[in-house]
Amino acid sequence: MPSANAKPGVAVATFAGGCLWCLQPSYDALEGVISTTPGYTGGTKANPTDEEVLDGETGHAEAIEVAFDPSKITYEKLLDVFWHNIDPLTENAQFCDHGTQYRTAIFYHDEMQKRLAKSAKAQLEASGMFAGPVVTQIAKAGTFYPARDYRRESFDRNSEQYLFYRKSCGRDARLRQIWGASAAID
Repeated sequence: MPSANAKPGVAVATFAGGCLWCLQPSYDALEGVISTTPGYTGGTKANPTDEEVLDGETGHAEAIEVAFDPSKITYEKLLDVFWHNIDPLTENAQFCDHGTQYRTAIFYHDEMQKRLAKSAKAQLEASGMFAGPVVTQIAKAGTFYPARDYRRESFDRNSEQYLFYRKSCGRDARLRQIWGASAAID
C-alpha cells in the first residue's frame, strides 16, 4: 500500500527505533526532510490502536515515516541518522523500553532502499566496532498506521517530558557508549 506521504518529488523512508518520539527530533532538523509521522508498522493487525501496539499485541513496531526530497537529502544520510539514534545490538528493546514493539528495523520502500540498508548494515557489522551482531531488522515496508494525535504530538507539546524520558531511560548515555562523539544526542 503506498504511503499517504507519497507525492511526486517526495520519497518516503520508514524506520523503527524504539519509542516513536526518539527518532523524530533528529529527522525534523534535517534540510530536505519534509515531514515526519510517528506511528506503527510491521505487524499483522489492521488499524491497531495505540494501546494494542503498546501492549505488544499486534506485532507492530513503533516507527517513524520520513517524507523527504531526494534532491536535497539522500537516503544514505537518513540511514546514517537512523544508526546513530539507536542501539543496533539489542534485540526487541531500546534503552528502557522492552518488547517487539520497540525493536529496531529499517522498512524499505523499493529495491534501492533495500540494497542501501543491507549495505549499511553489512558495513557496520564489518567495522569491528561491535562485539556482537547488529540485530536491526531490514524488511519490506507494509502499511503504516499514524499514531493518534496525542501520541504524535507528544514530543512537540511535551519536550521537557521527552528530555526527562531520554535521560531517565539511559538513551543518551547508551548512545554515547556505542557511537562516541557521533551519537545522535539532540
